[in-house]
Amino acid sequence: MNDAAEAAPMIRFEGVGVRYGVGPEILRDLTFAIAPYSFQFLTGPSGAGKTTLLKLIMLSLRPTRGIIEMYGDNVAQMSEAELTMVRRKTGVVFQEFRLLDHLTTFENVALPLRVQGRAEPSYRAEVVELLQWVGLGERMHVLPPVLSGGEKQRAAIARALIAKPDFLIADEPTGNVDPTLARRLLRLFVELHRLGTAIIIATHDYSLMEQFAARRLVLSGGHVIVEQPRGRGVRL
Repeated sequence: MNDAAEAAPMIRFEGVGVRYGVGPEILRDLTFAIAPYSFQFLTGPSGAGKTTLLKLIMLSLRPTRGIIEMYGDNVAQMSEAELTMVRRKTGVVFQEFRLLDHLTTFENVALPLRVQGRAEPSYRAEVVELLQWVGLGERMHVLPPVLSGGEKQRAAIARALIAKPDFLIADEPTGNVDPTLARRLLRLFVELHRLGTAIIIATHDYSLMEQFAARRLVLSGGHVIVEQPRGRGVRL
C-alpha cells in the first residue's frame, strides 16, 4: 500500500542492544520502524543475528538495552496479559514448519483458535476456506508426514494466518523448497500483503529478493542498515 510510509509505526526499535551473559553485544544500536501494511525483507550473512532480531520482534526475547514499542506502547511497561494480546497480533511461519505430526492439516491450522478456547463449529468454515486458498483443500485430512515440503510450508503459512494477524513473520520460508516453488510461495506472501497484512521475510536468497522491489533490513556487524526499494522487480 502506498500510504505505509506515512502510517504510524506498528513496531519501533530505538537504540536496542542485545547480549547473552557477559559477552559482547550481538546486536547494538538498532533503530528502525515497521509500518502497518508494509513489506520488507530481513537479510544478512549467517551469524549476523537475524534469529535474535526475530525473537525480539516476536517478544520471546527482551533487549539488554533500548526501547521497543509495539502499536505505540513500550514493551518493557506491558503486563503479561498485555504482552499476550500483542503477540496474538503477530503470525509466525517457522523455517522448520513446527507442524504436529499427530494432527491433521486441518487440526494443525486450527490449533491457534483452539488455544484461544473457540469451539470447532465456530471456526470450521474459516479453516476450510483458508486451506482452499493456499491450495490444500484436498489435503486437509492428511497427517504432516504425508505432505511434501511445499505443502508443509503452505500449511504453516495457513496456521500463521488463521487468527488474522496484523503482522506476519516468515523465517526462511523458501529455504527448503525448489526455486519454482519458492517463487510461488513468495507470490503468496505478496498477495497477503496486498490484502493488508504487514510482512517481514527473513531470507538469504538474494535472487528471490531481486524479483521484488521491497525495503530491506540488512544486518551487518550487529547493526541494521535500512535499504529502500530498488531494482526492476515488482514494486511493493
